[in-house]
Amino acid sequence: MVDTTFRPAAPEAIPSTKLNGVKIGPLPISIYVGAAIVCAAAVYSGKLPNDVIGGLLVLMLLGFLLGKLGQTIPVLKQIGGTAILCLFVPAALVSYGLMPDAALKAITTTFRTANFQYFFIACLVAGSILGMPYRVLVQGFIRMFVPLLIGTIAAVSAGILVGLAFGYTPKDTFFFIIIPIVGGGLAEGVLPLSIAYSEILQRPKADLVAHMVPAALLGNVVAIVCAGLLARLGERRRDLSGQGMLVKTGDNDILGDVRPDRPIDLGLLGAGMVLSCGLFVLGMTLAPFTGIPGPIMMIIAAVALKLTKILPNEMELGAYQINKFMSTNLTFAILVAMGALLVKWEQLVASFNPGYIMICTATVLAMIASGFYVGKWLNMYPVEAAIVTACHSGLGGTGDVAILGAADRMGLMAFAQIATRVGGAIMIVIATLLLKSLS
Repeated sequence: MVDTTFRPAAPEAIPSTKLNGVKIGPLPISIYVGAAIVCAAAVYSGKLPNDVIGGLLVLMLLGFLLGKLGQTIPVLKQIGGTAILCLFVPAALVSYGLMPDAALKAITTTFRTANFQYFFIACLVAGSILGMPYRVLVQGFIRMFVPLLIGTIAAVSAGILVGLAFGYTPKDTFFFIIIPIVGGGLAEGVLPLSIAYSEILQRPKADLVAHMVPAALLGNVVAIVCAGLLARLGERRRDLSGQGMLVKTGDNDILGDVRPDRPIDLGLLGAGMVLSCGLFVLGMTLAPFTGIPGPIMMIIAAVALKLTKILPNEMELGAYQINKFMSTNLTFAILVAMGALLVKWEQLVASFNPGYIMICTATVLAMIASGFYVGKWLNMYPVEAAIVTACHSGLGGTGDVAILGAADRMGLMAFAQIATRVGGAIMIVIATLLLKSLS
């Protein structure tokens, strides 16, 4: 008797094509195309929600696509192409009017009104501090200030020398090119500088901002490219790289991720989210009383929790897991938002003259090279020390995301924030006092 019972084919018996195995981000290409069609239909019919839901849909779809291209295109993938494409393609789309208004409004609501980038950075900072080994944290924070100091001195010297070679005065090079690069970003650096410079020089703030922003953008681009190249160097020369670890401890078991692989615990994800948000709010609450920027106060609070060992290990693991979740899924999306809203394509293009480019490049390269060699001397991993030092030329916290994203070193976010925030604040104070004394 013939058995006519229907039985589904075994998974391996189902025909498969090469296209079915292609993924864009975490999504199979068929699912990605379907989601993109839904998003496009909502955008062009005017039905895209002008909130975090609509904004995240646009940002994640664009981020996954540009990230995939950046990881695929030859040469570009070797120099941090993911961060470069995610930053500059959206900037060009906005500049040439190719970004639909509905999509841009949703991105603006998510990034600026809802401050989603601060939530992202809070999760990265809290997770990177609470998730790293105790000894690495202590040694890293103590040692990183030496390469940061020497790197800054080298950057200023190199920038001024190259400026002289191209006919720039030391004063213009230092105050309007070098300081915007190492001042901590746009909101934290260029804007406060423009206010101080305006009062001292009696010039309109808008003119000063337009004069300084290209330097900050170009410096960040050079840092992104260098971070990508450093990551490639670390892959070829494993003796120079800690694979995300900053300090050499002599323990082979912590050369990779700071935590052993463990299944994601949904409850711990929630705990990590509360810890991250709580630490960020604490930092912002204490900032007016201490005079220390909120993000730095957040780092201080997280370090205090780690050093006092108040938190249970499970809570630290929760912070680490939410860090990994955010960095894995939302880094490209945040970069796209930065490109669309912070990077001004016209200013970037207008700054492309040989002298200006060479000054910016020399400034950042001198800083990174100093971090590499001084870090090696201080028993730090040269690749990671150079990448953290490069963040001194980043565009604030979001610039750190771009640089660390290009190097696939998001676990260094806490150190990067110190380099950017503390280093930037110190340079702003120094520049303001110097300009006032010279005027």
